[in-house]
Amino acid sequence: MTGAPASAAGGGPSGPQGASAAADGGLPGTAASGAQGGTLPARAGKLAAAAVNQASVWNVANLLTMLRLLLVPAFVALMLAGGGYDPAWRSLAWAAFAIAMITDLFDGHLARTYDLVTDFGKIADPIADKAIMGAALICLSSLGDLPWWVTIVILGRELGITLLRFLVIRYGVIPASRGGKLKTLTQGVAVGMYVLALTGWLASLRFWVMAAAVVLTVVTGLDYVRQAMVLRRRGVAERTAVLEDSEA
Repeated sequence: MTGAPASAAGGGPSGPQGASAAADGGLPGTAASGAQGGTLPARAGKLAAAAVNQASVWNVANLLTMLRLLLVPAFVALMLAGGGYDPAWRSLAWAAFAIAMITDLFDGHLARTYDLVTDFGKIADPIADKAIMGAALICLSSLGDLPWWVTIVILGRELGITLLRFLVIRYGVIPASRGGKLKTLTQGVAVGMYVLALTGWLASLRFWVMAAAVVLTVVTGLDYVRQAMVLRRRGVAERTAVLEDSEA
């Protein structure tokens, strides 16, 4: 140690890079110290960025997503308790389902508003959405409250569109449409009404709400297929144009 500031010894910066060079034992002004001084801060920056990304997984948006995932087995247990037809247990199951649907509205909004989007959230959020909806539909059909064809149509559409998104991701992202958001809301209301042990006119009303949900499910699914075909066609055309320009 010379006791001289890095800025005085060789005109180097007195900030992090100068400190890194001095700490590494390099002589100011030499090529070796310059290389080490430039490499170490870069590595330190990458490590710091990785640490921030790992810490950001535990943000409020992802915690809500994790809560929704934990609610899936709790919902199934409550739904099937007492033989699956006890109004009290069904009410508790509805509460778990409602909380899951509400957190679905908030976690995405929080992630976008406060820049909390993470790779974990991109993967876990759609999984949590489909897990709670799929669990509810399968439970209702297994109990005889909902025809199996309804469950097959809704789940088939959700899984098919998810697969379609992955297939065309190289060409771009299919944005969520207003119809898709309305479909999600209608599905949530309809399934929630079926989870509750409703009687009278409310039992008749839920049939029509579910019918609307099925129609929206099919229509928006076909629209997503159309968007995927347009996106792929446009992507292929752009790639072809780039190849032709490069060969010219």
